Amino acid sequence: MEAYKLWVRKNKEAVQFLESLSNGITWVLPERFSNSEIGPEAVYAFLGVLSTVNQHIIDTAPTKTPAHGLGESTFPWSLCLSIIKDSETVVEVAAQQFAGEERKWNYLAVTEAVKAFVRLAAFCDSGYKMLLQGGETVNVDERQAAPQVHNGWIGDAREPGGCNGPGYIHDYHGSIPKSLEGRAISALSRFGENAKMVSDPMRSKKLCMSSKASALSVGKPTLYSLWLQKGLSSRLFVTGEVLFVLRPLIYVLFIRKYGIQSWKPWLISLVMDLAGMSFLSYSTTWCPRSDDKFYQLTTSEKYELKRRKLLWALYIMRDPFFTKYTKHRLEKTDGYLSRVPLIGFLTDKLVELVVGVQTRYTYISGS
Repeated sequence: MEAYKLWVRKNKEAVQFLESLSNGITWVLPERFSNSEIGPEAVYAFLGVLSTVNQHIIDTAPTKTPAHGLGESTFPWSLCLSIIKDSETVVEVAAQQFAGEERKWNYLAVTEAVKAFVRLAAFCDSGYKMLLQGGETVNVDERQAAPQVHNGWIGDAREPGGCNGPGYIHDYHGSIPKSLEGRAISALSRFGENAKMVSDPMRSKKLCMSSKASALSVGKPTLYSLWLQKGLSSRLFVTGEVLFVLRPLIYVLFIRKYGIQSWKPWLISLVMDLAGMSFLSYSTTWCPRSDDKFYQLTTSEKYELKRRKLLWALYIMRDPFFTKYTKHRLEKTDGYLSRVPLIGFLTDKLVELVVGVQTRYTYISGS
C-alpha cells in the first residue's frame, strides 16, 4: 500500500489524466441509462472511488509543516462522503432492478440518511464551518492570521498568536493613530516598552507566554457558544446549514410517501432551499444597527453559496416539473432543429442524454 501511495504522489499528473479519460469513456458505454444494466454504472462508480482515494492520497502527502490548523479534525469525513456519492448511483440502479421502481426509494432514503449523518458529523467536527461541496472538500480557514476574527465570527477579540520581540509590542498596543501627535506618542510609548523588554528579559518571556496561552485557549466553538452567546446570526447560520444537509433526505422521504409525480416533495424541497439560503444570507450580512456577530465568509465559502444557488437549476429537471414542462420544451426544440443537418443530429443526442440523466435521481438530486 505504501508503494502504491508513493507511486500516485510521484505521478499525480498522469494519474489524474487517466482518471479523466476513463470517466469520459464511461459516458458513451452502451446501455448507460438502461434500468436493467448496472455494469456501466458499477464501472463508473469504481473509477470514481479510485479517483477519490487517489486524490486523498495526494492531498495527504506528508509535508514539513502540519496541514491541520488548531482544533481541526483528522477524521477523513470528506473522503467518506465522496465514496458514498460515487456509489449511490449503483445503489439506485441495483435497487430499481431487484426491488422495483417504488421500493427503490427505501434504499435511497437510507443512502440519504447516511449522507446526512456524515455531513452533520463533519459540520460539528469542523467547528460549525460551512460545508464546501456538500462536505466533500475540507473547509480550511483562510483567516487564521486575521485579527479580531475567530472561526469566521466577527467580534470575538483574539490575542496575537506569536511573540516577535519589539514587533509584538506594536501589536500589543494596537494600530498607530493617523494624526501626527498620535504617531509621536505611540512611537515614544513603543520605545519605552522596548527599552523595558531589553532591560528585563523576564517581562518579554511573560508577554510571550501570555500570548501563546491565549492562542491555545482558542479552540473550536461549541453549539452552546454559537446558539446562546453569539446572537441571532449564529443561530440562523447553523439552521441554514442544517436545512441544507437535511433537504435531500426530507425530499426522498416525501417522494416515498406521495410519489415522484406529486408536487408536495418538489415544493417542500424548494422551500427548504430558499429558507436555508435566506438564513445564510442574513447571518453573513453585516447590519450596523444590530449587535449580533455576523459570519465573515472566505473566498471559498462565497463560491460555495454561488454553487448552491446554481443547483436550483436542477428543479426544472425534477418531476413533476420535468414531465409537464421541461420535457415538452425539449421535444419541441428537437423537432425544430432535427431538419438542420448535423445540428439536428447533435440536438437529438443531447436531448436523449438529458432525458437519460433525468431518469436517475442521484444525477439530479443536488446532494
